[in-house]
Amino acid sequence: MMKRIRDYTVKELAAVVLPVTLAVAVAFWITFKFVEPAPPRVVVMSTGGEGGAYQAYGLRYQAILAKDGVTLELRPSSGAVENVARLRDPESDVSVAFVQGGVAKAADPPVLETLGSVYYEPLWVFYRGRAEIDKVNELEGKRIAVGPEGSGTRKLALAILDASGLGGAKVGLVDLGGSGAADALIGGAVDAAFIVAGPEAEIVRRLIQEEGIQLMSFSRASAYVARLPYLHKLVLPRGSLDLVRDLPREDVALVAPTADLVTKESLHPAIAYLLLAAAREVHGGPGPFHRAGEFPSPESVDFPLSSQAERFYRSGPPFLQRYLPFWAATLVDRMIVLLVPLFAVAVPLFRIVPGLYAWRVRRKVYRWYGELKFLEEEVRNRQHGDDPSDELARLAEIEAEVSDIRVPLGFAHEVYTLRMHVKLVREMLEQGSASGSTGG
Repeated sequence: MMKRIRDYTVKELAAVVLPVTLAVAVAFWITFKFVEPAPPRVVVMSTGGEGGAYQAYGLRYQAILAKDGVTLELRPSSGAVENVARLRDPESDVSVAFVQGGVAKAADPPVLETLGSVYYEPLWVFYRGRAEIDKVNELEGKRIAVGPEGSGTRKLALAILDASGLGGAKVGLVDLGGSGAADALIGGAVDAAFIVAGPEAEIVRRLIQEEGIQLMSFSRASAYVARLPYLHKLVLPRGSLDLVRDLPREDVALVAPTADLVTKESLHPAIAYLLLAAAREVHGGPGPFHRAGEFPSPESVDFPLSSQAERFYRSGPPFLQRYLPFWAATLVDRMIVLLVPLFAVAVPLFRIVPGLYAWRVRRKVYRWYGELKFLEEEVRNRQHGDDPSDELARLAEIEAEVSDIRVPLGFAHEVYTLRMHVKLVREMLEQGSASGSTGG
């Protein structure tokens, strides 16, 4: 008997719990489809030429990300133009790169995103001779080193020359950049060189001290900024490069784009926040041309700001990443999303399981009350002398069914109460039958 009751209990529980469990499993599956995968352990960054600023900064990012267990793999390149090409190549594994402002247009597919600008990249125009030159168009007819193909320096130089009316064959373009351009300028192979570098760069300090080499001050810097909106006007104060030698010997006006940290749209959000935190650590201090805290900055003209960057500049790193190690924070963040169906679906569903289970058990009992009620009405309305055999036969069927009901012990009183009610109806039938016989 006890085994039959246990089997019945298991059967009823399964009939209730299995559909609820299935509903929760479906909710988890749907939620999982929208949960971000775990962040990658390896991220590839395209930098720039060997020994350049992009590579130097990339190494600093690499060391910072390594503390959180993320390997930042650095890929040298010819410069910003090649970096953009790598980001736009669907076959490339490069997901983040330094890109000079003005080298790409946001409308060019596929759309890339920026984490913000991270520092100024001033343009230095060095030239040979004693005569003062403060306008780019005064370089007409001269041989100018404008940087190699694929470099941001070359693209910026060509834009400046074109805006100054020196497009076409009005100048001789030489595909040299960096130390090669400096050597050619000092050796007389070129008359001028366009160089994009920070004021601390060795090439800048080398040329500013070279006898017979002059640094051009952009007398029309504001006009270039108005013409090319990705440029900024900077002022290099007198003596800021070398106080002892008083270099430069007067304030110098420069123009500069910013370097942007550009990513593919597919970059994992957690990695984006990690890179933004690294950018704040690397670029957040003061510099010759900016105040502390000015970089990284959400201002960018080439690419839309990523949603992670918008939140970062508005309210800082995500809450969990402020107090937990990176991998712990990302794990908890993903688990929170997965727990949504537990609280939104599972808890309410499992709260109704006891009531649903009780209803399924009790309906085995309560269904016979309808039969008894109908039979009781017939007994009350029957005429004296009517044959009660049909009612008694139906009552016997009900008694047989009721005696076969198996319920858990917690519901046994329901069955006993039903049996008492069956007995009451039988007594009514028997009393009616006896009174009918007596009256006859």
